Amino acid sequence: MNDAPVEMPIDGVLDLHTFQPRDVKALIPDYLQACLEAGISDVRIIHGKGTGALRETVHAILRRLSCVAHFQLAGEGAGGWGATLVELKKPLKPDGATAG
Repeated sequence: MNDAPVEMPIDGVLDLHTFQPRDVKALIPDYLQACLEAGISDVRIIHGKGTGALRETVHAILRRLSCVAHFQLAGEGAGGWGATLVELKKPLKPDGATAG
């Protein structure tokens, strides 16, 4: 079993199909933080349609994260109910203003 860190592009699209469900709870906050650091505030998380269990897990995680401004199921062109669109809060600049 290989537990080496997985290098993944920080491009605003997180496809959970390539990860174990047990890894999702740590992966999502880490990925969203990396997106913020890269200046990406719109993220698409692909969880698949399936039974909806993974979607519910993703949404429960997003509800708890202070960096999330809003999330919703994607439209048909972006994956429909098999993906969630996430809008991240813009980080604060040192003077207290929002970045961007």
